[in-house]
Amino acid sequence: MEHVIAKSLQKALDYNEYKSLILNLLKEGKSTGAVQSDALYQYTKLNEKRMKRLDKQVKLSDETADKVQNIEKEFTWLVLTESWCGDAAQTLPIINKIAEKNTNIELKVVLRDDNEDLMNQFLTNGSKSIPKLVVVEKDTKKVVGSWGPRSIEATQMVDTYKEEHGKLDDEFKKDLQVWYNKDKGKSIEKDMSEFLNKMQ
Repeated sequence: MEHVIAKSLQKALDYNEYKSLILNLLKEGKSTGAVQSDALYQYTKLNEKRMKRLDKQVKLSDETADKVQNIEKEFTWLVLTESWCGDAAQTLPIINKIAEKNTNIELKVVLRDDNEDLMNQFLTNGSKSIPKLVVVEKDTKKVVGSWGPRSIEATQMVDTYKEEHGKLDDEFKKDLQVWYNKDKGKSIEKDMSEFLNKMQ
């Protein structure tokens, strides 16, 4: 596991580098990933706007901010993602806001499809669901936990819909994005606040 993480960290980007990568790809009419299509490009375009909006709008609660600032150990937060992923666009800005509150946390972003060995260590019900946050102690390189791809509340919505309809269709995906917009990252922040307890 340590070798897999070290290998992924060699090609990791910080949050701003990741956003720059997306902007440069959009100029070429592309998304991240080996597979390219107009649909993936359009999702990426939409997601870039979502991330920009959340970067401006999200303000953490005092409780979450205090909890993050009390972390004394050094950690790397490694997030597996792709530019076309709607869940990732709604999640990554919140993770970044939290990481920014403490210099002991270094946020790094890697692309799922370029880091298959790492992704395979953190599957969700057997699937390569993203985003996936992997928390690594800097000194021991030990994985202390992982989180993702969605908040508990969003996961419940997904599971309920799958039970009723068998799969997630475009209509549900649109409804989920509407829910994300109304939620404004609060469910993700709540989950992450609980997750931070593991890091004390």
